[in-house]
Amino acid sequence: MSSVVRAAALQMLSTDDPEHNLGRARELIAQAAGRGASLVVLPEGFACYGGTAIAEIARAECDPGGPLRSFLAALAREHGITLVGGTIPVADAHAPGRVRAACFVLDPGGNEIARYDKIHLFDVDLPDAQRSYRESDTFEAGEDLVCVPGACGKIGLAVCYDLRFPGMFLALAALGMGVLVLPSAFTRLTGEAHWHVLLRARAIENQVYVIAANQGGRHSATRETWGGSVIVDPWGSVLASAAGGESVVVADIDPQARVRAAARIPVAAHRRFGAMRGFTGAAAAPE
Repeated sequence: MSSVVRAAALQMLSTDDPEHNLGRARELIAQAAGRGASLVVLPEGFACYGGTAIAEIARAECDPGGPLRSFLAALAREHGITLVGGTIPVADAHAPGRVRAACFVLDPGGNEIARYDKIHLFDVDLPDAQRSYRESDTFEAGEDLVCVPGACGKIGLAVCYDLRFPGMFLALAALGMGVLVLPSAFTRLTGEAHWHVLLRARAIENQVYVIAANQGGRHSATRETWGGSVIVDPWGSVLASAAGGESVVVADIDPQARVRAAARIPVAAHRRFGAMRGFTGAAAAPE
């Protein structure tokens, strides 16, 4: 039986110094647990944002005893929480020299109960100081959708750029997702324009909670992230949010809110994708 759970989205300003980042993550996790959170979500790249050490870190994390995976397990155990470990780089076992952006979920005993590898890679050109983003230069895309049982219902896992692909979340909803967690590092430019709109849309169209933990602030001369970490309910209401910089965003997740939203507007029962002639789920490129 699902129950009310207090959740926390942790917003960080990670650097290319893992030791510094882990110290900040440890402190923010302790703050969240101290405020009663039993489901805690770290942002994308929480342990290392930028820098040249990704491949070295990734090789060390192939084993569950890797330094970052051990760090996550120890903190989940220490605080008795379900911990969504943002993303950490893990070497791809089937593609030498390639890396997966892996999101691990740890139970209150410190056991890894799920792993999701980021599916959609951010390869774009933007009019900001960074100019060009090419995640595929380093990372290999994941393939598998992941939903994991939790005290508040099934938790669907996604990362950052995944947010822009609504079909992914309809598929997760079909797997029973009641809560979407989204570790992210949305840029300032794209976040200011789209972050809250997309998060609320995913919550509304799937009638689920969304817990989005973002990076927030200036990381280097060319990298700046938006912040705005947020928890949204199934009706699309923002329950708690942050601005920029480090923050702990806390709200209660009540599974009955999903029941109430579905009773008002039963979109799942009314959905007719299978009845639409010519529908493939793919969008045509702009002409």
